[in-house]
Amino acid sequence: MARRERVVRMSVEQPLWRALTAYRLLTMVYAVLIFAFGRDKFERPWVATGFFVVLVVWTVLTLPKVANAVSCTKRFLGVDLTIALVGILLTPVVDVQARYTDGPTLPTIWTAGSVLAFAVKGGWRWAAFASSLVAVANLVGRGTPSRDTLHNVLLVWVASIAIGYIVEVARASERTLARALEIEAATRERERLARDIHDSVLQVLAMVQRRGTALGGEAAELGRMAGEQEVALRTLVSSGLVPPTRASEDSSLGAVVRTVDDAEYAEGRAGGADDAADEDGRWDLRTLLAPLSGSAVTLAEPGAPVLLRPAAARELTAAVSAALDNVRKHAGDGARSWILVEDSPDEVIVTVRDDGPGIPEGRLAQAEGEGRLGVALSIRGRLRELGGTAELISVPGQGTEVELKVPRGKAER
Repeated sequence: MARRERVVRMSVEQPLWRALTAYRLLTMVYAVLIFAFGRDKFERPWVATGFFVVLVVWTVLTLPKVANAVSCTKRFLGVDLTIALVGILLTPVVDVQARYTDGPTLPTIWTAGSVLAFAVKGGWRWAAFASSLVAVANLVGRGTPSRDTLHNVLLVWVASIAIGYIVEVARASERTLARALEIEAATRERERLARDIHDSVLQVLAMVQRRGTALGGEAAELGRMAGEQEVALRTLVSSGLVPPTRASEDSSLGAVVRTVDDAEYAEGRAGGADDAADEDGRWDLRTLLAPLSGSAVTLAEPGAPVLLRPAAARELTAAVSAALDNVRKHAGDGARSWILVEDSPDEVIVTVRDDGPGIPEGRLAQAEGEGRLGVALSIRGRLRELGGTAELISVPGQGTEVELKVPRGKAER
């Protein structure tokens, strides 16, 4: 199965719900203690006792309601705010002197938790609605409000609206970040698919075109059709019109890519790497590169295993294979190549050199503009995903050198 990026969605508001849950519990305990220590001053303590029984039972039973935005329904918010408003309006009933003093209301600062629930759930408009009702209840309950009462009412109103606005901004930022991560994952998958297509399907089509033209007759017509399909496919890949998920899951093209990519490593190179894997599951890069050597390709490697995580080993081997394919395609079958593997504590370096005619200046940019993305995707794209670099040095008449560098830290994770 083709590898796939997974986008992890983050919730920037979930910590606010957890904080609100803790706030409601702590302020409930605070309100009960205020009442318990000042119970003797109430003219109707039994009314206050009944209110606090309701407040405690409601707060404890509805803790799951303030766990997230889904469970915090409008009905819950309405009942919760009603309890807070009733407690404010009952204050002068149970304590007549409270109408003329600046003492705390029955729910005290528990009321702010109800308003904050509105803010976190619906943003600043909901917060403005709830805090305005609380302000009216305080003004009605106090009769002639003092400066401290007005100050407290204004503080709750401004703070709740500010928090509601911050929540709205956080949600918008979360949506933007999630969308950016999805786009990045889709882009990476498209580039991976484009590399696989270049390494398999496009090369097969190009070979069919060359052989068909050489054979002539009906084979020439087949070669012409293969050439047309190669050009069309290159255009799709270079313009980004290949849908990554459908191409990798549903289409026949995706099936071909998976067959070439996964079967090659599972049955061939990857099998040898598994045999040479260490106890942490890392693969020996030398085992993967060994099949690439031959009469025209010389492999120079360290005496000790070059251990990389499987994904890094596969991608680095595929990049080396793409570089050798370019040598055979542009320098001819008579060109010789040398692969040099260097293993240092900080990075793994694989250099591919050839004795071909070299690449004329500006040819790579021209090929990329024409949709021929062998170097751009099959080599540089693979190394970019590994956090490494691919440097190409070519002098006309003196061959070409491709230096692939992969940081040791990223290659081992």
